[in-house]
Amino acid sequence: MTTRPRPLSPHLQIYRFTITMAMSIVQRGTGLALYAGTILLVAWFAAAAMGEGPLSLVNFVYGSWFGQLVLFLATWALFQHLFGGIRHFIWDSIHGLEPGQREAIAWANLILSVILTLIVWAVFVWFRG
Repeated sequence: MTTRPRPLSPHLQIYRFTITMAMSIVQRGTGLALYAGTILLVAWFAAAAMGEGPLSLVNFVYGSWFGQLVLFLATWALFQHLFGGIRHFIWDSIHGLEPGQREAIAWANLILSVILTLIVWAVFVWFRG
């Protein structure tokens, strides 16, 4: 009995890197990042419950340039993950599966998450009146 070599599974070396592949990776990463964002929110609530001193410390840390950067990225992760879920819901309903449509939805996912993050930060942080 002769054995034939088993076919190799396709891998990244075979496929070219596409926006849908990137958004799939980002979807997983933002899901993980949302855990950290939730911990930041819980830390803020806990500090508020403990009194003025701890709340002032947390507000100082979150108000620093690094804290603002982390909160900005957490906001983006929230919107990116939200739109990624909507993207998958659309695909699960058997819509937008053609190659051009898949890429358009993936780009819309990225663009809308950036735009909404900028709008939220402009309205609630940068240009508060």
